[in-house]
Amino acid sequence: MAWTISLPLLGAVVGDGALGAIDMAGVALWVVGFYFEAVGDWQLARFKADDANRGRVMDRGLWGLTRHPNYFGEFCMWWGLYVIAVAAGAWWSIVGPMLMSFLLLRVSGVTLLENDIGDRRPEYAEYRRRTNAFFPGLPGR
Repeated sequence: MAWTISLPLLGAVVGDGALGAIDMAGVALWVVGFYFEAVGDWQLARFKADDANRGRVMDRGLWGLTRHPNYFGEFCMWWGLYVIAVAAGAWWSIVGPMLMSFLLLRVSGVTLLENDIGDRRPEYAEYRRRTNAFFPGLPGR
C-alpha cells in the first residue's frame, strides 16, 4: 500500500523536464497541506496541554475551519505531490492520492475517529453541526 500511495513521488523523480508553473502549483498545494497538518497538530497539542480543556472539544484556530485539519493537510500534501508528478508526465500515478483520500475520508481517518468521539465529548455534536468535517470553511451558525 505504501508503494501505491507513493507513486506520485516515483513519477516526479523520473520526470526529466524543467520545473515550471504546474510544479509550483503542486509545491504551493503541498505547502498549504504542510501548514494545516503541522499547525493543526501544534494547536491541538497546546489545547490538550492545558488541564482546563480536559474533556472539551478543540474548536479554535484551524479546528474552527475543519474538524480534521491534520487529515486535510495530509490530503493536500499528497495531491500536491501528484500535481508535481503530472508536470513530469506521470498522470498515471493518480491512484496514489486517490487511495490516500479514500483512506483519510472513509477508512482510518475521519470516519474511524468520528465513530465514537461524540460519546467521549458531549460538546462534539454542536461542533459537528457548525464545522465542516474535512474541507475548511467558515463555521456555520
